[in-house]
Parts: sequence; structure tokens; C-alpha cells
Amino acid sequence: MAKLPTIDETLSTEVMQDIAGRYFGFRKLIEDDKMDLDQKIKQYSFILEKRISFDLIRIYIMLRDEELIRSFLDLANLDQRLFYDPYLVESPTIRKRVLEFQRFSGFTKAGRFKNYFFDCYENLVFHVELYRKRFLELVEEQSMITEEVKLFYAQNDINAILGFLNRISKAENGGMQGGMETGIAAGLDKKLQIETPMPIDQHLPIIPPLMHLAKIKGKLKKLIKRAYKGQTHEFLEMFSKKSTTSDHKEDL
Repeated sequence: MAKLPTIDETLSTEVMQDIAGRYFGFRKLIEDDKMDLDQKIKQYSFILEKRISFDLIRIYIMLRDEELIRSFLDLANLDQRLFYDPYLVESPTIRKRVLEFQRFSGFTKAGRFKNYFFDCYENLVFHVELYRKRFLELVEEQSMITEEVKLFYAQNDINAILGFLNRISKAENGGMQGGMETGIAAGLDKKLQIETPMPIDQHLPIIPPLMHLAKIKGKLKKLIKRAYKGQTHEFLEMFSKKSTTSDHKEDL
């Protein structure tokens, strides 16, 4: 006949289960939060590449000249050439592709060129503002998870937990040597360590707020005029047809 557990054995088992439940339950909550943060970082990285990159690439292609591009970045308050590659502005295939299915408004070819440039810039400002908002949300989440990890270790010292369980185990064995092996706590602590998430700027670039169109419109007009004169006839033919401008701002 199997020996029934004593009250002390039953209580010690319940204590161990409770400790394990709280320890691994807390760990799982943190790991779930980290996974959710990783998914959002991937999502916003995709949005950055899909939305902001196309806005900028269209502007780079319309400006074409390196000097004009540098002047534009200074006016816009961009301190880096995001998504810029000299090949982009010279490749006929890319130039045609990024303007494919776009709509233009204006009475003349030059007017449509200018208006479309302004549309691209307004879209860029809109998407950068949304991106910055989402970026700050990620920073807050990363900070919150970091604090959760600190709290976890403050409340769950693996050395203390295993020492406590070891004492219970020895007590059940009548004080005899046994139970946990010496040094197991240090090994488990390293194995079960929870890494704090890396700063968000290690995953995504920091983009400063851009100047709004109204503040730099006059100076941009001069750049656009120079850019129009420096474009190829083939490229400008894309602006030959007049149509209603589409609003292609997209939420992040």
C-alpha cells in the first residue's frame, strides 16, 4: 500500500508549487511583453521602409541633383540621407516605378511637377509625425519592460528561492544532506536570465520633426524650379497628363 504524504510534505509541495507558479508566471508575462514589443518593432520598421522611404525616394528622384538634395535636406530638417542611393535617381526603371499609378494636378507640366513635389513632401511630413509618435510609444514600452525585469529580479532572487527549497528538502529528509546541489543556483540564474530589451534606437532610426510646408514653401519653389530644368525630357513626360491628385497618406 502506498504511503500517504504527511501534512508537512503536502504543505511543502504546495509551497514549492506556489513559488514556481509565481516565478514562471511573472517570467511569462515579461516574455509575452517582449514578444509583443518585437512584433511592433518589425511592424514599424516595415512601415518606415514602405511609407517614408517611398516619400523620400520620389523627392530624391524629382530633385535628382546632389546639391539640390542636400539643400532640400537642410530645409526639411533632415540631418541624414535616409534611403538615399545615387543609383535611385539615375535608374530609369526605378524612376518610372515610383511614379507609376500616381496622379498629378495642375494646368501645365511644370505646375503638375511642382504640385506633386508638394504632395510628396506633405505626405512625408505626415508619415514622419506618425512614425515619431509610434517611436515614442515603443520607447515607453521598452522602458516599462525594463522596469518589469528589474522588479522581477527584486522579487525573485533565484539564489534565495533555491536556498529556501533546499532547506525544505533537507527538513523532509530529516536534516540529512541531499536535495539541491551546491552551485546549482548560480547556473540556473544564468540560464533563466531575462535580457532587457535593447533601446529602440538600436532597431529603428531617430527621425527629427520636419519643417511644415508653409514655413519653407517659398524656398522649396526655387529648388523645384531648378530641379525641373535639370530633369530629362523622358521623365517630365510622366507629368504630361492632368488628373485629380490622390491623397495617399496612410496611417501607421
